[in-house]
Amino acid sequence: MAGSKHFNRLTPAEAERLAMLSEECGEVIQAVGKILRHGYESYHPADPSTTNRDLLAKELSDLVSVMQMMDGDFSIIDAKDHDAAIAKKLRYTHHQGGEA
Repeated sequence: MAGSKHFNRLTPAEAERLAMLSEECGEVIQAVGKILRHGYESYHPADPSTTNRDLLAKELSDLVSVMQMMDGDFSIIDAKDHDAAIAKKLRYTHHQGGEA
């Protein structure tokens, strides 16, 4: 490879943050899959004190932490954009009309 720049022009720190983001997203997906299969209140037999709901909350917290680490990597959306994104998502849902 000629030169010292990587083809994607990421710094090692940027690449590491993206790897961390990918890992945390995967862990959130895994927790959601367990909830869809077994329910929120189910738990692993080796740890009955931690429900799938608890695991999802932990993984989401980890994801938000990595997102905060990436603050300088991209522009965080402002509240107006966030509200618009939620409104767009709600147009395509069937069961988000206020009931649990």
